[in-house]
Amino acid sequence: MADQVFTFDVPTEIDKTVLGGKGCSLMQMSNIGLDVPPFFVIPCQTCVHYMENQSWPADYEAKIWAALKKIEDATGRKFGDSAKPLLLSVRSGARVSMPGMMDTVLNLGLNDESVEGLAKDSGNERFAWDAYRRFIQMYGDVVLGVPHKNFEHILEGLKKKYSAAQDTDLSAEHLKECVAEYRAMVKKTINEEFPKDPKDQLIRAINAVFDSWTNERAVYYRNMHSIDHRWGTAVNVQSMVFGNLGQTSGTGVGFTRDPATGEKMIYGEFLPNAQGEDVVAGIRTPIKISDMESVGGVWPGVYKQLCDNYDKLEAFYKDMVDLEFTVQDGKLYMLQARVGKRTAAAMVRIAAEMVKEGMITEKEALLRQEPNKIGELLHKTFDPKAVRNVVATGLPASPGAGVGRVEFTAADAEARFNAGEPAILVRAETSPEDIVGMTMSQGILTARGGCSSHAAVVARGMGKCCVAGCSAVEVDEEAEQMKINGKVFKRGDWLSLDGSTGEVIEGQLATIAPVFSENFNLILQWADKYRQLDIRTNADTPADAKQAVAFGAQGIGLTRTEHMFFEHDRIYSMREMIVSETAEQRKAALAKLLPFQRDDFIGMFKALEGRPANIRLLDPPLHEFVSQEMDFAPLIKATGKSEEELRAFVDSLAEANPMLGFRGCRLGMVYPEISRMQARAIMEAAAEVQATGLEVHPEIMIPVLNHVNEMEAMRKLVADECEKVLAEKNIKVDYHIGTMIELPRACITADKIAEHAEYFSFGTNDLTQTTTGISRDDYNKFMPVYLDKSVYPFDFFQRIDTEGVGELMKMAVQKGRTTRPGMKIGICGEQTGQESVFFCQQIGLTYISCSPFRVPGARVSAAQAALLYPREQ
Repeated sequence: MADQVFTFDVPTEIDKTVLGGKGCSLMQMSNIGLDVPPFFVIPCQTCVHYMENQSWPADYEAKIWAALKKIEDATGRKFGDSAKPLLLSVRSGARVSMPGMMDTVLNLGLNDESVEGLAKDSGNERFAWDAYRRFIQMYGDVVLGVPHKNFEHILEGLKKKYSAAQDTDLSAEHLKECVAEYRAMVKKTINEEFPKDPKDQLIRAINAVFDSWTNERAVYYRNMHSIDHRWGTAVNVQSMVFGNLGQTSGTGVGFTRDPATGEKMIYGEFLPNAQGEDVVAGIRTPIKISDMESVGGVWPGVYKQLCDNYDKLEAFYKDMVDLEFTVQDGKLYMLQARVGKRTAAAMVRIAAEMVKEGMITEKEALLRQEPNKIGELLHKTFDPKAVRNVVATGLPASPGAGVGRVEFTAADAEARFNAGEPAILVRAETSPEDIVGMTMSQGILTARGGCSSHAAVVARGMGKCCVAGCSAVEVDEEAEQMKINGKVFKRGDWLSLDGSTGEVIEGQLATIAPVFSENFNLILQWADKYRQLDIRTNADTPADAKQAVAFGAQGIGLTRTEHMFFEHDRIYSMREMIVSETAEQRKAALAKLLPFQRDDFIGMFKALEGRPANIRLLDPPLHEFVSQEMDFAPLIKATGKSEEELRAFVDSLAEANPMLGFRGCRLGMVYPEISRMQARAIMEAAAEVQATGLEVHPEIMIPVLNHVNEMEAMRKLVADECEKVLAEKNIKVDYHIGTMIELPRACITADKIAEHAEYFSFGTNDLTQTTTGISRDDYNKFMPVYLDKSVYPFDFFQRIDTEGVGELMKMAVQKGRTTRPGMKIGICGEQTGQESVFFCQQIGLTYISCSPFRVPGARVSAAQAALLYPREQ
């Protein structure tokens, strides 16, 4: 595909891997009869060729000129002509949407001769020179590398000089002066004249779009969304249509439903006498599309045609569509249509309502959910009883509650985040360069722009609260402050944003837990109807267990008992046990810990209300509970040892590689009293709760073993203690003893281990470490480079490495069930994203386990997995 060019007049298979999303959109809109300006598409594969060779395929330039000739013939214009010039837009278009991350050039093809021709042909001199200054500004920034602010400084100076409130207030003569100053500044900045040859302009613009695939913000965005760096971007070259020809022209961005709430409505914004970047950049505050009818002139007719196009596009895509359009002298042209980005609330509502409308099925609705976004619905909102000191109201661009300290630059917001504090990023308007700071902020506030601005689109995609177009905000970045209706807010002041109402609120507003909507409950009901995997939670406290059950968890997949020892009233007894020299001393210290553990388990069993609980015995090495910086006084008092003796003992616990050292079942093998205490605490708690009438199903998990002899010995030790307790209490409890499979040797010998283990639970974090030889505590020193260079396709600690770790998991499942048919096997690592859940479904696991707030998303992922990879029950 790398040596091909796809033109608007030749039927082409719609394939996003070739044409990219924007190219497919242009082809599809043409196919269903919408007015689309003529175009051609340079495929993604040509970008890949360019990146690998820093050149185009052989004879490719000739194919570009042949494709351009077709646009000239269709429009009756000629590229670079001084009488009827053809102007082009050059846009990126990856196979998945990356809003604002790559570059675009508009009005390409202008020079000193063709601008005069454009003025005569259009009968609008001001329009021609406005297009020229826009072209120089955009081309200079994107292709020549001249800082955008250099152009803005000149433009703002001219507006001030001629008392122009808006760009549109500048006359043709003013714009000629602007063009002259732009060109002089370009030459001074890069020591090169602004290029006049249109063909040279086009070649360099295409290369610049290719190059933008690897710019810093695009790489960051792909890493954030797990997009493959090897895909490349398509380039779309299209005949320009002009929204800045006057008051019967304009440009807009729309959606077939509200992307923030999901409500079915005519949603979007347009600007008369403007080009597309004016809407996205938020340079002027736009008008709602639904208000077009009241404007008069050509706009009521355009509005009716837009409504027709909305219906056609939604019927075609069977989903909410995001579209861009331009009106030139009253004629409507469609420039893009794609399935639109939306908030989690909108995602749920649109899918549920489209099922009710008969547009899609329940299964299709489930497959459209993004499980990672569902977490947005589970976090807090503002307490309706809290007193709101509303200082301004902007546009509700992305819903949610954002509370943080004011920061005026992306770098400062990032620094605030890294310091462990929440930030609210305040900007006159955001740009793609702000992506990192936006990611790390609790909310975003802009003075300019609408609900289709860069800030709004990106915030919705990330699930961030955003209030846009708040005209009362006056940002003074240099002074690190802003004024809102005369009130000064400095950097570091607290601010709250309500992205659902657009309210800007002084101070820290109290928040409350969310409430599931009827549509969200419906989606979850459908998920439970189709999924085959059980969903459990990782929970270390009764509160965690209660929250997870409320979110639909079917039990606990992992309780890390070591987390119960870190609280202030327990850590001293734990340390006393660690420094003990004899078994009797250890037992005495453990006797102090047993009531704490038992009480925790009682609370968890009650919260589970009969659901199973998989409880891991002590896993980490003992040195994690002590340090040279701790308070030694309680230990001195408890043991009678000197501080010097205790410090020396702490030093002796250090290990060269603690991940592979004295931990897990090895602790129980050497110090069996530790495991006996934990088994007793679990069983005493189970007996007490069961006596109240609640069912209890404890599962006791042995960690970090790799040999059948370890499993056999630890099972006997734990079972003996459990049976002793049950005999003392004269009660029977349904309990099981299994193991965590987290070492390669355990996978390889799983058939032998299964002789003594009643169930397996994969610990994929440690299994990934021991399989790949990568420490999860240190890998950030090189992993970003590996991901940027596509050495690894993704972060192995975020998603299961199915080719390596996954093969060992498959082996363990097969071997374990050979010995113990129907054996229950789960996973309790944090790698429970969508792709990992699909893999768990394919290899036949019984359940997946994740943190409480991931449970609803995991329910949906499991349903998607069952629909895509069904298995016999």
